[in-house]
Amino acid sequence: MTTLLNAARRYAEAHADAHGLVRMPIPGLMLVYATAPSDIVHTVSRPMACLLLQGSKRVTMGLQEYSFSAGDSLLITADVPIMSQITRASTAAPYLSFVLELDLAIIAELAAEVRAMLVSDDAPVRIDPTDAEVADAALRLLRLLDRPASLPVLKNQLLREMHYWLMAGRHGSAIRRLGWPDSPVQRIARAVAILRHDYARRIPVEELADAAGMSPSSFHQHFRAVTSLSPLQFQKHLRLIEARRLMLTEDMSASNAAYAVGYESVSQFTREYSRLFGLPPVRDAKAAKGKIQAA
Repeated sequence: MTTLLNAARRYAEAHADAHGLVRMPIPGLMLVYATAPSDIVHTVSRPMACLLLQGSKRVTMGLQEYSFSAGDSLLITADVPIMSQITRASTAAPYLSFVLELDLAIIAELAAEVRAMLVSDDAPVRIDPTDAEVADAALRLLRLLDRPASLPVLKNQLLREMHYWLMAGRHGSAIRRLGWPDSPVQRIARAVAILRHDYARRIPVEELADAAGMSPSSFHQHFRAVTSLSPLQFQKHLRLIEARRLMLTEDMSASNAAYAVGYESVSQFTREYSRLFGLPPVRDAKAAKGKIQAA
């Protein structure tokens, strides 16, 4: 892990943006870098694996709270709303994590080739020690970035190998389930894709249930089981998170952000925003911008 940490730190210090994000020229890969503890961040996560290389972080989903530190991996196997906070980071020992967005097409291919007993495990968030094979695959992906001419030739097989080692690990059953073409997780994912794409419009639950190939009552039950929220709550999270992004990164006013994400009432937007983020939109945006400028 020390070699992986050193390679990731060198790359992050050279390429991190103002928010500590490092987008790599390999789809689905990212580094997160921070030299100080962070505020709570709200997001609706996609299925992903996060290898924590240095520092520590706290993640909350619903009533469940998880803490993980260097040497641990966070695995998320569904589109779920989470709150996260970097709890240990400094200039001398920055927080650093290697993030892989899980590719469902790769998982489906591997699941068809790898025959293994499927163990019931419905928890969408898990934390366990990072397997050595996963860390080694991550290191070779990072090293490949120093050889851009080799990227088109080798990146796909290295991504496939990393997915394989994740599937071969402690929670391979949960990952393989993502590759089942007609599993409840895959069906709900089709509805989630509609919500992500069209979050600003009113979407009848019948349309979402039809996309999932379920009756409305069955759809509600499976949607909550997979995401921990109702479809309406899920869409509300998407809208509020996007509205916050518009205010922070595009300097949009609170009222314009509200209308842009589909709200018809600014007062309703303000109430729901305050409930999720803890402050009214204008005060929250002002405080967040001040912290970014100070940093």
